[in-house]
Amino acid sequence: MIEVKNVNKSFDGKQVLFDISANLLEGRANLIIGQSGSGKTVLMKSVAGIHRIDSGEILYDGRNISQMKSQELNLLRREIGMLFQGSALFDSLTVKDNVMFPLRMFSNMSEEEMEERARFCLERVDLLRALDLYPSEISGGMQKRAAIARAIVLNPKYLFCDEPNSGLDPKTSLLIDHLILEITHEYNITTIINTHDMNSVMEIGENIVFISKGHKSWQGNNTEIYDTGNEDLESLIFASNLYKKIKKAHQMGI
Repeated sequence: MIEVKNVNKSFDGKQVLFDISANLLEGRANLIIGQSGSGKTVLMKSVAGIHRIDSGEILYDGRNISQMKSQELNLLRREIGMLFQGSALFDSLTVKDNVMFPLRMFSNMSEEEMEERARFCLERVDLLRALDLYPSEISGGMQKRAAIARAIVLNPKYLFCDEPNSGLDPKTSLLIDHLILEITHEYNITTIINTHDMNSVMEIGENIVFISKGHKSWQGNNTEIYDTGNEDLESLIFASNLYKKIKKAHQMGI
């Protein structure tokens, strides 16, 4: 579990996060949502240690990231997997070599062991057939699955996903959502997803943190989200006619 306690963050004198506290649960898909400019991306990057916070605490299973020395931070980073927006695969490397890249950087495995691990992860995301292809030779959805394989190749305890469905069609987005959820449960990972995709919120939102104007405005799951009474959250979630109908059906017990 990752605990966020009273976190504040500013840039150039302008405060972006205000006294945010939240628990990000182990073995669950934790979604950070909010309008554009709400501070949700800053919060995720602060939790991931990319931004240094001004005050407060971020605890990884009781370990305060703000108090860690360089060696401790390096060890922690080996426990973290990152799924970047747009996949961020290396164009000059094959899918297999992309997945092996973190192993070459952070493990002491032999070449044979690295290749075996890469194959295992690619098989887990149903991408073995593409291991010798280059990113330009596969679809956007396949690129995202390759990026997921790379993100889990070091067997992380924590997985950060930045807009994992960006640029994908609805059907592929749904497949990626459920793949992330399956991996989260299978390996008991603390998964943190920064997203604006309301389909993801409804499908896999096991623990949702809603950020509004830099403040934590609500926290709950995708069942509780129908009855929050939070006007800002409801205007975000139920902006479409489809979700208005779903909410109405929920309230009627259909």
